[in-house]
Amino acid sequence: MLPSRVKLVDVGPRDGLQNEPQAVSAAHKIELVHRLQAAGLADIEVTSFVSPKWVPQMADAASVMAGIQRRSGVRYSVLTPNMQGLDAALAAPREQWPDEIVVFGAASESFSQRNINCGVDESMARFAPVVAAARAAGLKVRGAISCAVGCPYEGEIHPDRVERVAQLMHGIGVQHVGVADTIGVGTPRRVQAAMERALRHYPLAEVSGHFHDTYGQALANVYACLELGIHNFDASVAGLGGCPYAKGATGNVATEDVVFLLHGLGIQTGIDLDALVDAACFISGVLGRKPVSRVANALLAKRSVAA
Repeated sequence: MLPSRVKLVDVGPRDGLQNEPQAVSAAHKIELVHRLQAAGLADIEVTSFVSPKWVPQMADAASVMAGIQRRSGVRYSVLTPNMQGLDAALAAPREQWPDEIVVFGAASESFSQRNINCGVDESMARFAPVVAAARAAGLKVRGAISCAVGCPYEGEIHPDRVERVAQLMHGIGVQHVGVADTIGVGTPRRVQAAMERALRHYPLAEVSGHFHDTYGQALANVYACLELGIHNFDASVAGLGGCPYAKGATGNVATEDVVFLLHGLGIQTGIDLDALVDAACFISGVLGRKPVSRVANALLAKRSVAA
């Protein structure tokens, strides 16, 4: 039986915008967050506290967090890959702190080396004090396992390696783990195999899927996870995002497309699809292009005909 309700985390403001070649103002990022929460998103990944030298698009993280008009019942998360990032996130007044931080590891040694200049074991050792400090501050900690089914440098990733990272994350106190198909090569059975390994170390409610749509399999992979009872997913408004370490990889699965699928299955999300499409149009307009989402474009065409 499929879940009756699904929680979506919109990662567009952070994961979606961090690889954009053009600058997006803090005001536009704040407006995007406001539009997403108005559409019913109860979990939003807002920004990333990282070195502006390496990720200049996120240099305004503190300003964005300070500018959000918070809504009761919404959880705001940020990426903090090291202690410097966590310290920066907590340097603000308490009311501007995130509710949750995100750390990330990889199921691929090569990807880990290329991405953060250290191997998997060392990355977990680096994250351990970040996780401990965040939890001591009362924040929830979510972990992401990159390249869980395929790597641009190593090819197919065996599920054993996903399990190892999940076990390591659990060991350092990460409370929720997301299994990510970073380059979009996953297919339903391979994704299920990876998810099943994460579920050996985390309860069903603390495992999520994060899919890219490079080969057009993201929605099929979401459905495959639903078959396992998984009811937490990342998605990105307008299909924003990509992976700079995976040449040709397209963006995250569009939130609008996932919502349309879930509503068609009778699964509740608490999200207003029309308002979500409006949010997609807003940020796409800022970026000077159409949304990637097929659902957004179909509904926009329908609106145009109706007008």
